[in-house]
Amino acid sequence: MKSDFLFELGTEELPPKTLLALSESLTSGLLNGFKSARLSFGEVSSFASPRRLAVVVRDLDVKAPNIEIVNWGPPTKVAFDSHGSATKAAQAFATKNNLVLTELMNNVEHDGQQEKLCLRKTEEGRDTAALLSELINAVLLGLPIAKRMSWGSNKELFVRPVQWAVLLFDGKTCELPILGITSGNLSQGHRFHGSGDIAIETPLSYEKQLRDQFVIASFDQRRNIIREGVTNLAKTIHGHAVIDGALLDEVSALNEWPVPLIGHFDPHFLEIPAEALISSMKEHQKYFHLTDSNNQLLPAFITVANIQSNDPSQVVAGNERVIRPRLADAAFFYKNDRLVSLEQRRESLKRVIFQDKLGSVFDKTERVANLCSQLAPFTGANAKLAYRAGELCKSDLVTDMVGEFADLQGVMGRYYALHDGEEPSVAEAQLEQYLPRFSGDRTPENAVGATLALADKLDTLVGIFSIGQPPSGSRDPFALRRASLGILRIILDRKIDIDLTKAISLAASQFDLDAAEMDKTRKQVLTYVLERFRSWYRDEGFTAEVFLSVSTLDFGNPLDIDARIKAVAQFCKLPEADALSSANKRVSNILAKQLGTRTPEPVSHNLLHESAEKTLAQAIETLEDSSKPLLASRDYNTLLKNLSSLREPVDRFFEEVMVVSEEPALQENRLSLLKRLRDLFLNVADISQLVTSK
Repeated sequence: MKSDFLFELGTEELPPKTLLALSESLTSGLLNGFKSARLSFGEVSSFASPRRLAVVVRDLDVKAPNIEIVNWGPPTKVAFDSHGSATKAAQAFATKNNLVLTELMNNVEHDGQQEKLCLRKTEEGRDTAALLSELINAVLLGLPIAKRMSWGSNKELFVRPVQWAVLLFDGKTCELPILGITSGNLSQGHRFHGSGDIAIETPLSYEKQLRDQFVIASFDQRRNIIREGVTNLAKTIHGHAVIDGALLDEVSALNEWPVPLIGHFDPHFLEIPAEALISSMKEHQKYFHLTDSNNQLLPAFITVANIQSNDPSQVVAGNERVIRPRLADAAFFYKNDRLVSLEQRRESLKRVIFQDKLGSVFDKTERVANLCSQLAPFTGANAKLAYRAGELCKSDLVTDMVGEFADLQGVMGRYYALHDGEEPSVAEAQLEQYLPRFSGDRTPENAVGATLALADKLDTLVGIFSIGQPPSGSRDPFALRRASLGILRIILDRKIDIDLTKAISLAASQFDLDAAEMDKTRKQVLTYVLERFRSWYRDEGFTAEVFLSVSTLDFGNPLDIDARIKAVAQFCKLPEADALSSANKRVSNILAKQLGTRTPEPVSHNLLHESAEKTLAQAIETLEDSSKPLLASRDYNTLLKNLSSLREPVDRFFEEVMVVSEEPALQENRLSLLKRLRDLFLNVADISQLVTSK
């Protein structure tokens, strides 16, 4: 028998930025609990709004099915002696399963191999209703809540005070203790438009009953309503609404009955950088900004009200009154900030701590500036401009605008640098130093910006590792994972030909480290950054074996590593790849066993007796010569394709030649030949690593 299920938890306004996570966790927790209890169910619907979390489950089993439990005992030849009497093994089985000895012969079955004592029991399935209180409370306790609170005299803890709980199942109202209150069938509609308590009739009527009380319980429906409403409103003034996904989610989590409304602000505020206006509207007021056909900011915004007002103009006017002083503050900050140049602000950075053991932000800019000038030859940047960009790179942190809108760091640095008369590339670098900010974000477009971005990230990485505070688990306060991926992306996107060991060494030289500390830090940072490559290539669809074939050889130039990995991936598609990978594995094992770390004598043509080894030697010599220019130009694709021609001579060699010989000179010569074969491939990658994926 099956029945529909509804659980709703009503609360004070839930944190908007965690609403979706709470909803998803509640749903998955309940479903996992049902599965663990052997309960089947049908369609599942999740609901989440500012004042509620709810789940509706169709066709949930009213009772878990009975299951048969089979307990196998010892074989009969062990359970009974030659006289048919129970042995100690049989007695132990009987005691454990509450059987009398005379019943044992009635509990013998064949398990497919031999006869054994066996007891079959039927475990009665539990009623679903009896599981609900324990399950729901356990799921609520396990929700991802960073900080829980108590309320009133209640000893229970939750993210917000709980006001009501609805629990319907098996055609009944379930009155169970949940977070200090008793569940029932009474919910509540909209805080202002609703008519108080609502008696929910059935799980399937839940969504409509709430809608009749001005609550759109579905998060996705509200999201779509807001997106469509905002888009259409923008068109009424021939504008385009810029809908940020995170803002859309947050606004959807703030409203139960969303009503988009359009407002305006004084056009003279457009003299302020658009990013500052957008930040003020987005971060403080949760407004969507509008642009014209030229992507220029319009003096208008769209807000989403949580009420259906009889006079929407009053709501709009209220929002316009609220945004006006916000924008006026931004205008004031912008005007005042430009009275002090970025150069003059550097002195203030001495009072801002970057990290206790690494000094002030001013100290960081000094290190970064020096590193910029050292990296410039590799990035193609003008060294003097790169140095200047490094000097100014954190000055905007002590401006009023960035103090109010932290997300504008770099953005305002660019505007202020241009105002101060700095070179355009220096100004652009103030913004580009933070790129890429997230996965898929753009990388710096000019050489000075790329240089500054690399220097800033390298300085942070080396500095934090040098004081023994690398990321651990999910803790990464200095965003070193993002910095590492940023370094790799910049190098690859701009094709910067630099070995990371060199870059890290240059960064480490800016710190007061002794030789041992320098070496330790350099190795740790190199390992950490290259490890980020592993996840990079995994996300790009490359197998772990392809990555290992290159990473195990300790190459440190990202541009070179990338070329090798892509070449190996292409090599894997060749028909000769499997055989040559296996042969390389075999050669590697032979050399390790017979030579260890010893270098064999050079190949002697006088000791090549067999036709197969002569053919292989000739093929190797030919490919050694042709490989040199390909290695120099990093044409690893062509090189590996050429090496694929070795399949036939290698196969023939192993079929016709015994490497381990009674004549030491012949054996040594053959080992030397195999080492040259192995080295040919190791010039690109260790393709023996590919065998594990086959």
